[in-house]
Amino acid sequence: MGVVALVPAAGRGERLGYGLPKALVPVGGVPLLVRAVRGLVDSGRVQHVVIAAPPSDVDIVSTVTAPLAPAGGAVLVVPGGAERSDSVRIALAHALGELPGTTVVLVHDAARAFTPPEVVKAVVDAVEAGCPAVIPVLPVVDTVKEVDAAGVVVATPDRAALRVVQTPQGFDARVLSRAHASGLHATDDAGLVERLGVPVATVPGHPDAMKITTPFDLAVAEALLVGGRG
Repeated sequence: MGVVALVPAAGRGERLGYGLPKALVPVGGVPLLVRAVRGLVDSGRVQHVVIAAPPSDVDIVSTVTAPLAPAGGAVLVVPGGAERSDSVRIALAHALGELPGTTVVLVHDAARAFTPPEVVKAVVDAVEAGCPAVIPVLPVVDTVKEVDAAGVVVATPDRAALRVVQTPQGFDARVLSRAHASGLHATDDAGLVERLGVPVATVPGHPDAMKITTPFDLAVAEALLVGGRG
């Protein structure tokens, strides 16, 4: 099977305060995007990576990620879209056009730069075993409240049935293509697949796969490096 990972990385990352695209913000001197792609490749299950970069930064993203290509594969960079779903759609179309043997597609956030390769492998293994869609998840540890428009609590969901979703999310390539053919937007690709009525399976995620979006998150990521986990 041909496994391709898509990395939507066209966000500007204003909340990080670096004046750089989020994907190029360094942690321990290494851009988040480089760490994320390295984790995908180190899983041993990804042959090609397609990155949707900010249109103005395609050249620099190509330069910093080209050396990460796995043996016999490549890291390809395309201009991303205005929204995350647009970037995934663009990268997916490019992957299926340039790599027609693609059967499994991963979608991974560059901001989850410390996702262990073992999580990537588990997602791919599950798709190859027959699951049309797979997401890594963690249990919810905080109590969650549902509120109305005025901020008044209307319900307390049972957290035992709730999960925090991470990436990479993995899909049968045909299923993901159908999901994105609608042109709709969602906070994650599994949400689009769910609208098709396709079951989404889960595998265990990992605490290190936290999403880095704020200066506090960056500080936590730096602490992971100091602790020898990055």
